[in-house]
Amino acid sequence: MALDYRKCAEEIAKYIGGGSNVISAAHCATRLRLVIADNSKLDKKALEDVEGVKGMFESNGQLQLIIGTGTVNKVYDEFLAVTGVSAATKADVKAAAASKMPWWKKILKTPGDVFVPILPAIVASGLMMGIVEAIPKFWPAFGQSDWYSFLDLVANTAFALLPVLVAISAARVFGGNIFLGAVIGLMMVHPALINAWTVGSATNIPTWNIFFYPIQQVGYQGHVIPVILAVLLMSNLEKLLHKIVPEMIDLFVTPLVTVLVTAFVTFTVIGPVFSVLENYVLKGAEWLASTTVGAAVMGAIYPWTVFLGLHHMYNVIEAGMIAQTGLNTWMPIASAANFAQFGACLAVAVKVKNGKTKSVALPASLSASLGITEPAIFGVNYRFMKPFLCGMAGGAVGALFGALFKLGAPVYGVTGIPAIPAVNNIPLYLLELLISAGVAFVLTIFIWKEDKPEEKAAPEPEPALELPTVSVIRCAAGTVMQPVKGNVIAREAIPDDTFASGVLGDGVGIEPEEELVVAPFDGTISSVAESKHAIGIEANGMEMLIHVGVDTVNMQGDGFECLVNEGDEVKLGQPLIRFSREKIKAAGYSDTVAVLLTNSDDLEGVECGAK
Repeated sequence: MALDYRKCAEEIAKYIGGGSNVISAAHCATRLRLVIADNSKLDKKALEDVEGVKGMFESNGQLQLIIGTGTVNKVYDEFLAVTGVSAATKADVKAAAASKMPWWKKILKTPGDVFVPILPAIVASGLMMGIVEAIPKFWPAFGQSDWYSFLDLVANTAFALLPVLVAISAARVFGGNIFLGAVIGLMMVHPALINAWTVGSATNIPTWNIFFYPIQQVGYQGHVIPVILAVLLMSNLEKLLHKIVPEMIDLFVTPLVTVLVTAFVTFTVIGPVFSVLENYVLKGAEWLASTTVGAAVMGAIYPWTVFLGLHHMYNVIEAGMIAQTGLNTWMPIASAANFAQFGACLAVAVKVKNGKTKSVALPASLSASLGITEPAIFGVNYRFMKPFLCGMAGGAVGALFGALFKLGAPVYGVTGIPAIPAVNNIPLYLLELLISAGVAFVLTIFIWKEDKPEEKAAPEPEPALELPTVSVIRCAAGTVMQPVKGNVIAREAIPDDTFASGVLGDGVGIEPEEELVVAPFDGTISSVAESKHAIGIEANGMEMLIHVGVDTVNMQGDGFECLVNEGDEVKLGQPLIRFSREKIKAAGYSDTVAVLLTNSDDLEGVECGAK
């Protein structure tokens, strides 16, 4: 017996607490996807028993009801009618689910969203930097070679220009233009600015005096937070301007104003505020490092300063220590913190089942052992948070050990394994590293649990092909069956002068009732429009064009899904294109499908019309 779509929708609405309890609703090929305001109102047992619902699960803030191909869209339409909820896309539902997250989770999630796409770059660079910097400690001559110079360039490029990578990725996350984001990132590390890593040794920092406000000409190498904040401002400003600037001047006014305003605010507000924060952190770190308990505290919070991009300024502390006492006791603190992040990241690599995560965690942990912790922190530990906290605990214990035994070195700028030759007590230093990594490793193994993979619905069985039964073009070379269900009209009635005139060949138009184009005969796909609205197919000398809608090329693929590629062999009735009639009409175009035999003049006995 056929499913009663209305009844199914009504029962779903009833057991989810009504339409007022729905934040957003959409559907995919098989599932109804809902974001619920109050989950306590759900009657999950009753939902599973609703006729037509084949299964139910919750994932990423969404309630997903498995209904099935060809049925879910009908239930969805009835659901919208029953509840009064507005239609939404899957992206809308995903955004609505994210909006339910607490504010603090959103803040913690954003850096992860920014860094996940650039992980390959920072993991590869971090690992190579660690190795390149370590070799001269054991082979000094290598540090003076051209090979070292070349490999150092290759290795540190991603870190030297990290703000650019961060800016591009952040622009994607915040919905801004990624190329404008790149400009902001490049601006923050422009070679005309003093490099942030060397500003501590600068005797005179030049300034710009703009609007009577002195702006220090200092770059943001190694920084993360100010770059993300700058791109967040840029993205929101760009969106606002697109709404209010007249379309005829939007192309040049919006980018110009966006970049200029963002640059000014970045260098006058975001940057200076961050510099003040750096100074406070630096003074606080100096004070803490002077005590045993303080060393433990710094061992714990050091990774946070890496996350904020503040850790490079610690060279000032180290240089001051060497100048005053000849011994850098800050290095063991940083080494303990870094090696603890190595231990936590290694634990993730050992424990995780997900192959992609393992492939990132293993090299990232090796990089951290060599003193380059950004891949481990940004790519793994902070992303899962508990390993990051376990690393903080290991860093605290290791730094406390180092402070108790007065570990130090007459050099600065190295941590972890590369610092071994320089430390004043190698056996105790190795023990410190072992303690730091061991505590973090054990804690991570016991505390952190890998998230279960998203539950996936059992794949729907592929429905049997419904072969078209009506022919629309017949000739000596073969027969063209109706490729989309609907009302067949004469070619001359197609609402497009080019198609109607026959200049592209003889054929018919179809006023579609459904949204699927299928193959009109066995043949080969000869062409696929870049905008996915048209397709060419040929066989037995017949060259066929199927064009969905009139002027729909202007939609640039929005509302169209092409299911085949050029060169594919297809069978009669095989799905070729899915399209949205609603989107075509919303764009102001006719959804009439033109079915044209483009070489009809070369074929004999061409006859057009439904039969």
